[in-house]
Amino acid sequence: MAQPTLKSLLGKKSETTAWLLTWTTMTKAAIVVEDSQHTILFGTASTDEAQTFPVTLEGEISGYVKGDDQAAIMASLLSLMLQKESEKKKLGTEVLNLYQELNVIYNFSEKLTETIDPDVIAQLTLEQAIHSIPSNSGVIVLWDEEGRQLTIPAIAGEALFNEERLRTNSGILLKIGLSGQSEIMSDLSVLIEKGIIQTDVHSLIYAAMKVKQRILGAIILAGKEAEQYSAAHLKLLVTLALQSSTAIESATLYEKNIREVREREEAILRIHEVTKKFVPNEFIRLLGKESLTDVKLGDQAEIIVTVLFTDIRDFTSLSEQMTPDENFRFVSSFNERLGPVIRSNHGFINQYLGDSIMAIFPRHPDDALNAAVGMQKAVFELNLERQSQGLPIIKAGIGMHTGPLIMGITGDEHRLDAATISDTVNTAARIESLTKYYRSPLLISGETLEQISSPDKYDLRHLGKVQLKGKYNLLSIIECINGYPGIELKKKTTTLDSFNLSMTHYFNQEFENAIQGFQSVLTTDPEDRTAAFFMDNALKYLKNGVPENWTGAEEMLSK
Repeated sequence: MAQPTLKSLLGKKSETTAWLLTWTTMTKAAIVVEDSQHTILFGTASTDEAQTFPVTLEGEISGYVKGDDQAAIMASLLSLMLQKESEKKKLGTEVLNLYQELNVIYNFSEKLTETIDPDVIAQLTLEQAIHSIPSNSGVIVLWDEEGRQLTIPAIAGEALFNEERLRTNSGILLKIGLSGQSEIMSDLSVLIEKGIIQTDVHSLIYAAMKVKQRILGAIILAGKEAEQYSAAHLKLLVTLALQSSTAIESATLYEKNIREVREREEAILRIHEVTKKFVPNEFIRLLGKESLTDVKLGDQAEIIVTVLFTDIRDFTSLSEQMTPDENFRFVSSFNERLGPVIRSNHGFINQYLGDSIMAIFPRHPDDALNAAVGMQKAVFELNLERQSQGLPIIKAGIGMHTGPLIMGITGDEHRLDAATISDTVNTAARIESLTKYYRSPLLISGETLEQISSPDKYDLRHLGKVQLKGKYNLLSIIECINGYPGIELKKKTTTLDSFNLSMTHYFNQEFENAIQGFQSVLTTDPEDRTAAFFMDNALKYLKNGVPENWTGAEEMLSK
């Protein structure tokens, strides 16, 4: 700040000059006022000037008053006026500096409200500090409590700081910003010796960043000039450090909360993904719900579906030859092959029942029949692998039925379960069990066939009707042969017409014709066990006669 001078005090239009002129006129005082270089500022030079009195400001001579006895009084008065002008200037400068500081703090606060990223806050803080406190370089260091290490989220200006040395000399920094103190450093030798700052740094100032009593880190500024920083700079830097500390703390807590919420959401999603594997989404949606968390005890819905059951043949004898672990892996490999086939045909697995699967197809019976054909092909491919490993092949039966089904949530307040309750389920299971009786791998009910959109797409063999135990109505049973592998399928399709004609003779009790037809089928396809079944029946009826009121329907005496 420039000090006031006699010249500025006694300008041509100044009030002081006008007052001095009036005073000398009234008192008839003969005085001359000169600056420190003896340039006349007031009055006229005279040879009879007897006395000279200095005009001083803070111990330094600013000029002189020459003249009679009145000159001493005027010298004292002008010294007092200079002192007052100096004080006014200082006060004005302080007010201006305070205003500028408040303006910096206000603008900085506004910037901090625009972001919630801790690293961005650190960068904004450093840029503001270097701009408000002229510096050649600056860095912000933060202490990571969890990792027990320093992080450097912001560095700016000239390359006067060595980031790597900053990180590896945290002990030194714990004594300067991270100690919680803020100051202007005078002795930089240790920092230079450790390579933390360059040798051309001659001034350093730092302020601790803290929230309450917790130290977050420090703002450190460096300058190339000696005594580059003042107490006012330190005050402003401390203010910026406190503001940014609060913002970084809030942003960190926000990030932590967001992270925790995200982790909870991800955990819930993982749980949801897992529960979907136990209770299929399709089941939940058919109840009119979006997720498992929406269902409650007693929720139910009645729909028309096709229920499919599949079962591994002779599983008991197979399992006796395996350890429990081998058993488990065996069943798992079977289920792993069939599950994707069911899902790809718009069905879902309602239950894994040991060596059996229960699947539901809510769209069309076509989906179920296509899935069944695909499942047979999947079992064939699995058997090729098993044969290459010297393992016995797997045989599976598939049965399906279409009808109404109640799906719902049953149990009690402590244990809920997804349940299906319907005679449709029981009938589908019974049809699957008939695959053993008819020695056929794939059977469907007449109710399912009636709703197949394009039955001509499939090769079907009508096996007649059955009366299931405990049932009064007869159930039509149809075999689909499309799932047989290549050569076997060709044999079955070649003999299809002959088989169906033989079945017509069979139901008309024309057993001789039926036997001839079945023999023809077996000549072409000796492995047709279903044809062999009906031929054995025809031979029995031809020899022993048919029971009274025989209609061709088979009566199932067991479930």
